[in-house]
Amino acid sequence: MSLHKSLRLSAVLLCFFTMGFVDLVGIATNYVQKDLGLTDAEANLFPSLVFFWFLLFSVPTGILMNRIGRKRTVEISLLVTLASLVLPLFGESYGLMLATFSLLGIGNALMQTSLNPLVSNVVSKERLTSTLTFGQFVKAIASFVAPLLAAWGAMGGLPVPGLGWRTLFAVYGLIAVGAVLVLSATPIREQEADEACGFGSTLSLLRQPFVFLAFCGILCHVGIDVGTNTTAPRLLMERAGLSLETAGLATSIYFVCRTVGCLAGSALMQRVQPRLVFGVSCVAMVVALVSLALLQSEAGLYVSIGLVGLANSNIFPIIFAAALNRTPRQANAVSALMIMGLFGGTIFPLLMGVASDAVGQQGAVAVMAFAAVYLSFLATRLQQK
Repeated sequence: MSLHKSLRLSAVLLCFFTMGFVDLVGIATNYVQKDLGLTDAEANLFPSLVFFWFLLFSVPTGILMNRIGRKRTVEISLLVTLASLVLPLFGESYGLMLATFSLLGIGNALMQTSLNPLVSNVVSKERLTSTLTFGQFVKAIASFVAPLLAAWGAMGGLPVPGLGWRTLFAVYGLIAVGAVLVLSATPIREQEADEACGFGSTLSLLRQPFVFLAFCGILCHVGIDVGTNTTAPRLLMERAGLSLETAGLATSIYFVCRTVGCLAGSALMQRVQPRLVFGVSCVAMVVALVSLALLQSEAGLYVSIGLVGLANSNIFPIIFAAALNRTPRQANAVSALMIMGLFGGTIFPLLMGVASDAVGQQGAVAVMAFAAVYLSFLATRLQQK
């Protein structure tokens, strides 16, 4: 790879790291719940709110990309994300945190819709799946570092007076500033705009069987992702009697395993069919969630949480790349639909909150298991072209 291509790819990967900031919503939700004394259903409004904006902004972002380009859309998304990271530096009221998570969701909806297809302007079609997977690896680094920064700040390890666990917003805000500057200074030549599309024509793509199945697959993937992110600490507090600061490390374990899985998947999918990786991952995820529902020991729960992370690590890039490769002339519109599927991060936490309030955290795990069963069904239909 030439130096210029390497620099372009590095700038894009830094944006993937910034994309991972959205996953701080899991550990942040638990700290806000503790500080404000909220129920599970009330607290789960925060991650649901983050992913609600994917429903509203994904399709408009696809249309916007056709007008101003993918790179400029990513730059706008970084600025919105930066604004979301600045707000918590001024307090922790319920209203302020609602505004924070709303902006975080809007910025991430813009970013995920535009950044993934931007990768296709940097690498070849043959390397798209593995590069998107490596991007998820970089994203996962930001995801698993967030609980560590929050815990360190909560215990006074980071010298930022008055912020406590919210120190992670200050750290990530500085990185977001760097990402804006680096991407703005990096020239990326984009392809011609996609075929003209509007709301109706974009949504009409859901009539294509594979696009619809892939959309539902994204719904389930993000439901498991956000669900594990928020439920893992609660499981350990409920069954092992751990404090939030200690149980919060379960979120990091999940993302560490996701990180390892993304890195391994990026290398593996250059040698074997992504479809095979997808099928094995789905089987492992079902096994992990069944174990998570049944096991009571702290060690067993940690292992199951890690296995969910490992199994869920390559689901998104495989589905996304398959959908893009099926409809290359409508890549922006398909990207918008796939990212709209992240609305599953709104649906699943709400269902899980109701289920856990009714029967305990086992109810939340049962909701995630339903999503894993659907992904197993999708594995039988998935084909890469």
